[in-house]
Amino acid sequence: MTQSFLERLNAGEILVADGATGTNLQTAGLPLGVPPEEWVIDAPEKILALHQSFIDAGSDIILTCTFGGTRLRMRDSKYADQVSEVNCRAVALARQAAATRESVLVAGSMGPTGGLMEPFGELTHNQVADAYAEQAAALAQGGVDLLLLETFFALEEATAAIEGVKRVSQLPLVVSFSYDQGTRTMMGTSPTQVAAAIAPLEVVAIGANCGKELESMEKNVAELVAQKTGLPLWIKPNAGLPRMDGDRSVYDLPPEKMGEAAKRFVELGARIVGGCCGNSPAHVAAIVRAVKMKI
Repeated sequence: MTQSFLERLNAGEILVADGATGTNLQTAGLPLGVPPEEWVIDAPEKILALHQSFIDAGSDIILTCTFGGTRLRMRDSKYADQVSEVNCRAVALARQAAATRESVLVAGSMGPTGGLMEPFGELTHNQVADAYAEQAAALAQGGVDLLLLETFFALEEATAAIEGVKRVSQLPLVVSFSYDQGTRTMMGTSPTQVAAAIAPLEVVAIGANCGKELESMEKNVAELVAQKTGLPLWIKPNAGLPRMDGDRSVYDLPPEKMGEAAKRFVELGARIVGGCCGNSPAHVAAIVRAVKMKI
C-alpha cells in the first residue's frame, strides 16, 4: 500500500513534485489564451502524456491540471457550467498516470481566482470561500491524495480559500504563495507575514512557488525557515526569468542549474521541491538527481 503524503513527510523523506503545466502544454500545442483546463476535456491524451513524463522523470507528486479550476476563474471558459466535471476528470487523468508507479501521489491544484477581493476588487469573502469549497469537493471526490492552494499573493484570498476547502475536506492542505516582486508578493506581503497568518490555520505545509529569479527564492526559503513554524516547506520556483520569443515566454535556465538550486533549498530546510513555469521533465529529472541520489 502506498504511504500517504503525511507518512512520507513524517518519515523524513524529501519529496519531488512535478514541473510546469502551462508552459509545457503550450510547447505541446496549447494555443495562447486557451485555459489548460479545457484540454482536460478536449485533449486528455496531452494531459496524460505530460503527467507521465514527470513520473518518468522521477516525480513523487504530480499536480492535477486544475490550477484555474474554480468557478470564478472558469467563468469565461466554454466549460464554465462543468466545473465539478472538469476537476473530477483532471483527477482521473492524474490517477491514471500515477497508477504506472505505485508511490506517486496526486495533489489537487487550486490557483488564485484571478480577481481581487474587497476593498481592492469586487469579490467577497463568501464568494471566494464558496468557489474553493466547490473545487476542493470535486478534487476530493475524484480521489486526490492532498490539496494544494498555490501561487497566491493576497492573504485575504488565501484565508477565504482555506476556509472553503476545510468546509468540505479533511485532506492534507498545502498553501504556497508567489513572491513575484522578489521577496514580496504582488500585494507587498512578505514570507514572514505569510507564515504568521497561514501556519496557524491547520495546514500541513507552507511554501513558495513561481516568483522571480532563483536568488530571490533562496532568500524566501531562508526567511520561511527562520519563522520556525514546524511545518514542512513546499518550494517550486520558475526556471529562472523568462525572455519573450514573439508572444511566448521562454525559460533558458539549464536543468542542472535547477537541480543545484533545489539541493540548496533542501539544505536550507525545504522538504518538497519541484518546478513551476519553464520547468520541463528534464528539469525535474535534474532535481531528482540532485536531492535524491546518494553518492
